[in-house]
Amino acid sequence: MSASNLKVVLTRRLPDAVETRMRELFDAELNLTDAPMDRAALEAAMQRADVLAPTITDRIDADLIAGAGEQLKMIANFGAGVDHIDVEAAVARGIIVTNTPGVLTEDTADLAMTLILAVSRRVVEGAQVMAEGRFTGWTPTWMNGRKLWGKRLGIVGMGRIGQALARRAKAFGLQVHYHNRKPVSAAIEAELGATYWDDLDQMLGRMDLISLNCPATKETHHLMSAEQLAKLQSHVILVNTARGELIDEAALADAVREKAIAGVGLDVFEHEPSVHPGLVGQPNVVLLPHMGSATLETRREMGERVIQNIMTYANGHRPPDRVIPAML
Repeated sequence: MSASNLKVVLTRRLPDAVETRMRELFDAELNLTDAPMDRAALEAAMQRADVLAPTITDRIDADLIAGAGEQLKMIANFGAGVDHIDVEAAVARGIIVTNTPGVLTEDTADLAMTLILAVSRRVVEGAQVMAEGRFTGWTPTWMNGRKLWGKRLGIVGMGRIGQALARRAKAFGLQVHYHNRKPVSAAIEAELGATYWDDLDQMLGRMDLISLNCPATKETHHLMSAEQLAKLQSHVILVNTARGELIDEAALADAVREKAIAGVGLDVFEHEPSVHPGLVGQPNVVLLPHMGSATLETRREMGERVIQNIMTYANGHRPPDRVIPAML
């Protein structure tokens, strides 16, 4: 089938330039309302699409894949994470799954560093004071946050984003520690001055800051459970820009209420878009609306990667960003 005849169904609005290019290259069906598709709409889309272009808001499980039309041969995800797609079920049906890795690395690392700074230096609290007209002048004992220089940052997940965050952290004078399935290369460790911990629990109890930068898998679900949160020192700041399911949000809310943790910065949530009410409105908790990759440049680049993957498939070649179960 030629590219122009490929029925490509987009489940959400993408940047205008990306949608326009999709229409030029494929028989692209756009979602002009930008409303997330419910299960019935997704099922119908998978009955008519040759290529489905979903986002993180679309949970494509084994049952949906089993009911897909025979013509569906590709799921070209707009995003790096594919935990919302049953990749194993798709591959078993002969459906290619692709993602958009790499292009959102720097932006997500920027936001992780932003949350570290915002929580440590009480930036949101200070901005609210100014917005509400409550600033009456400087005083030595007011709005004191926590110094970053010389503190220990524990990065959980030392992939592209973890390494990008480590480079930023090093520039701020932080000591970089990390836990990963295996150590990074000696050259990268030397560049970052990073210390590897093969035991996560041992690392957690020794850090001043923790940043979660690992994918969501069966093994990492509730990686930060009540048991792990209890291992943190009470002055620790915890940041998550990866996936909400990594944290037991109810347990985290308990830790905040009991002052067992000094601060929290979250860009993702366990039951997104819902947020545990115990985390909302707390002065030491900064919550952002899943905006880690939200720059104009990166969202366009993500769309271009989706197009590149589809075009490569249409031309009879292996898409560059193909995802297989062994990679997860």
